[in-house]
Amino acid sequence: MTDQNHAGMTAARPTALVTGASSGIGYELARLLAEDGYDLILAADEDLSDAREGLEAVGARVEGVQADLATEAGTAALWDLVGERPIDVLAANAGHGLGGAFLDQDLVDILHVVNTNITGTLRLAHLAGRRMRRRGEGRILFTGSIAGIIPGSFQAVYNGSKAFIDNFSFALRNELKDSGVTVTVLMPGPTDTDFFRRAGMMDTRVGQDERKMDPADVARQGYEALMRGDGDVVAGLGNRIQAAMAAVTPQTALAEQHRRTAEPGSGEGGPG
Repeated sequence: MTDQNHAGMTAARPTALVTGASSGIGYELARLLAEDGYDLILAADEDLSDAREGLEAVGARVEGVQADLATEAGTAALWDLVGERPIDVLAANAGHGLGGAFLDQDLVDILHVVNTNITGTLRLAHLAGRRMRRRGEGRILFTGSIAGIIPGSFQAVYNGSKAFIDNFSFALRNELKDSGVTVTVLMPGPTDTDFFRRAGMMDTRVGQDERKMDPADVARQGYEALMRGDGDVVAGLGNRIQAAMAAVTPQTALAEQHRRTAEPGSGEGGPG
């Protein structure tokens, strides 16, 4: 479902492309961009009507496409909406989780996580990044995760996909260091979004943890880092401590720790 209204956009205002923008961190990033005077091009695999209404109320001109960015067709639909316009900010936030043991998961679901979190993100970064490099200016924000530095027992594919994004972001940043294009990776920990329900993890300890971060706080920290041109930001003091500890903790120990929080049934009343 595509809503196109190119005439409503004006060249005088910068344009931001935000994926995974229907709710959570993506929506909050879009709201911050709207408040700073950006026009918005949004994408999500869910309906964007409520998001558009909220962001237009802030004063932004908003266009959106509901598409599955795990697919080449979904990315193409979004890029068709962009057209020839310059993209000043790409917030590549779309991502999916998947709980449970790897060998118990459906391979179709596994590949959908990989194609959303990695393949679709790379397609957009390649398209937008080339356009930014030609202009000699632009900002890219990837939503990675501290999950990318922790072996994710019972969330192995998701954590592995975020390890790719965290690593890739720094490599791309280095390649573009003299181009006028900045690259930032936002690395949140557990955040109070629809992520755990969609990942089938509501019976886990992490899924039931009430101490998750507010997506608005996570987005603000990422947005401020993006605008400063920082390489990365780990959102939240507790997550920064966890990331620092992970750097000096054996991988086998990290995997066991993750198991205790993500194993199915580890939540309240479960075996964990």
